[in-house]
Amino acid sequence: MGRSARRKQFKLYPGIGTAILRPMDVSAPSPEDSRRRELGAFLRSRRERLSPSATGIAAGARRRTPGLRREEVAMIAGVGTTWYTWLEQGRDVRPSVEVLTALCEALRLDAAEKRHLFTLAGRQQPERRRITPVKVEGPLLHMLQSLVLQPAYIVGPRWDVLAWNAGAVAIFGDYGLLEGDARNILHGVFTDPHRRHLLVDWEQLARATLAAFRAESAKYTGDPDFERLIALMMRSSPEFREWWPQRDVVHRLSGKKYLRHPIAGAMAFEHMSLSIDDGSDMKLIVYTPLAEQNSVAKLEDLLKAQPKELRSA
Repeated sequence: MGRSARRKQFKLYPGIGTAILRPMDVSAPSPEDSRRRELGAFLRSRRERLSPSATGIAAGARRRTPGLRREEVAMIAGVGTTWYTWLEQGRDVRPSVEVLTALCEALRLDAAEKRHLFTLAGRQQPERRRITPVKVEGPLLHMLQSLVLQPAYIVGPRWDVLAWNAGAVAIFGDYGLLEGDARNILHGVFTDPHRRHLLVDWEQLARATLAAFRAESAKYTGDPDFERLIALMMRSSPEFREWWPQRDVVHRLSGKKYLRHPIAGAMAFEHMSLSIDDGSDMKLIVYTPLAEQNSVAKLEDLLKAQPKELRSA
């Protein structure tokens, strides 16, 4: 009798002078059980292929275990040996993202292996985003310029202003005259005297701007361009230096802004941030003038007073 046949379970049915043996149905393992066993097998395979010398562990002459021992992986990853043993055995333990990351480092997994491990563990792999060059394409520029009575601009992942329309120039000034970090929204709010005077509720809006920036920039933590901007702001603005360590976050996509325009006087706008759905993390920021403070007519007068050709991105 083969090994598989010996493992079958049978049920006894009484018969006349004999017994009828029929196999019972054996419950198949659940998908969760299968996933845990596969996770354990994958960890074991990576452990056994990794030589002790690659991790700085001296291999003794009597060493019989291929690769690393379980206790060695646990020690390198900073987890308990018993807990790691259970993980390899496919028991119902649920490793956190931090523990999985530590195991990836301990086992020297490459990018594909890391993704596989996180998938088997049912976790989302943390992804450190890096800024890639973004370009505002023609259709988006055409739409931006068509917003005649709505000041608008497009920002990149770091909130650098990439393109703007005539209305934005009339209200906020010509971004074409600015270079480098001076064209950044965060930099303008905290260091530009004109912007500080323009915003009636400057402190409230500056705090909200900072909190929204922190929330959106979390995925770029560690990116050199973000770190450089934050370091610059810490040096340049006492308010930023005080509020940034408080780690406030907010996700606010719309609201009202009351402005104190140097020519038109008091104005009121409703603003909204719209994400560009192309994976670039660009956003279209649109300001719509409200009836309050006669803002629509004032914006029309400002646009009429502008020269026909404006500097633009």
